[in-house]
Amino acid sequence: MNDATKPDSTAQQAPRTPYHHGDLRASLLDASEAELSEKGIEKFSLRGVAKRAGVSHAAPAHHFGDSNGLLSALAARGFNMFLERQQDFKSQASASPDEQIKAATLGYVNFALENPALFRLMFSSDRPDFGSEELEDAATAGFMSLVADIERLTGANPLEDAESMLKVSATWALAHGMADLLCSGRLKNIGQLEPDARNAQIAAIMARLLDLGDG
Repeated sequence: MNDATKPDSTAQQAPRTPYHHGDLRASLLDASEAELSEKGIEKFSLRGVAKRAGVSHAAPAHHFGDSNGLLSALAARGFNMFLERQQDFKSQASASPDEQIKAATLGYVNFALENPALFRLMFSSDRPDFGSEELEDAATAGFMSLVADIERLTGANPLEDAESMLKVSATWALAHGMADLLCSGRLKNIGQLEPDARNAQIAAIMARLLDLGDG
């Protein structure tokens, strides 16, 4: 076989790149989460994500359009992780409505402490596009989980009952407020505690302020 009839080794290798790279979309999201955590939203860039993922500079744009598209997808992933973290705590709590709400609050706060940059992207940044179906669905799922918890507590659908919706708002405001203050280094009397003691304090605050029992 002469050189003209030999297979082009470069052409053979190109199709194998996705196989060796694995799920490129997931890899780009992993890289974008690391980029966001290290550099913050102000210095976040597609070029930095591409370099971190070991792909061409065009790859993130090909999958997500622009940096806001990538951040929107990352925020959607964040909301899925957020809900999973709440479920982690709820699965370890008793099935009573008040204990489930306290557990969900612990999941909320612990997610924020474990993922502060992602938490701020999800709740404090105007970069994600909440008009995107993926992000809207993920964010709505998180909210509806709280709605369902409050419905079990009050016996009324918050989407139809104003008093129950006030309970939704109060629960959300308290959970988010504690998460934000702790991420910012405030509430030092709680934030400096060991995790188990910190969680006990958070659960006690939720119990007292929302009349969920003795805490």
